[in-house]
Amino acid sequence: MNRDEVDEQILNQWTRRLSQALQILDLEVDNHLVLNVAAEAAHAVSPMAAPITTFMVGYAAGLAAANSAMSSQTAIARAAEVVITVCQQPPTEGPDKTGWVNTAQ
Repeated sequence: MNRDEVDEQILNQWTRRLSQALQILDLEVDNHLVLNVAAEAAHAVSPMAAPITTFMVGYAAGLAAANSAMSSQTAIARAAEVVITVCQQPPTEGPDKTGWVNTAQ
């Protein structure tokens, strides 16, 4: 087993343990997506932005899933897509008058 496989195994064990502790047993965590979102935020803003960004993606996805028939996986994917798009925009670009149009919420 190589180092990447060991890291992935450890991360999978951690997400299972954490989901059990938080009593969200039906959630399948897409670790690669979460890590990608964190990496995009760290690169676009600062390493400190990574955990805050992933928290906000989870929160936005939770709201979207709770307020619609959208699955949690779809809500997470949409929120992550918005974050990655924002991270790839120049820092001078921002929300328009109505907020981020056509985004997760």
